[in-house]
Amino acid sequence: MSFEPSKSLKADVRELVKHYPKGQKRSASLMVLHAIQEEYGYVERNAMVWAAGELGLKPINLFELVTFYPMLREEPTGRYILKVCRTLSCAMTGGMELHKHVCGKLELDPNKYGLQTSSDGKFSVEFAECLASCGTGPVMMCDDDFYEAVSQDQADSIMEGCK
Repeated sequence: MSFEPSKSLKADVRELVKHYPKGQKRSASLMVLHAIQEEYGYVERNAMVWAAGELGLKPINLFELVTFYPMLREEPTGRYILKVCRTLSCAMTGGMELHKHVCGKLELDPNKYGLQTSSDGKFSVEFAECLASCGTGPVMMCDDDFYEAVSQDQADSIMEGCK
């Protein structure tokens, strides 16, 4: 196994598990996966094996979670993660064109499904199912920053502002 958790991650996991009833370590699964991703940027398979051991689970139990929830990642991402909403209201206000524009700027395939990372590793881009601002589309996020009614020029400014 090539994954070696840090002392702080081990302590975080012990603390997380304390918040759930005894014998119910499984309930901490999502929080443990988030803690791993927070520290390492993604959840590699060996990290799932380690976490499963900590929680008394089989690795498949955590693999199912990582592959189901789109906020969990199995591979490294760029320094900045750009999400463009693709639901109907955003699509009708230019979300598809915005995604195509961002991909074009970063030399990525606008027709590819899923996360893509620029060749310099600075940006990762993906469609998001809903960013919960249907009246102000198209909506985009850069990491945890939320932007509404984003034009292509605004998207360029957002990307240029990433240091």
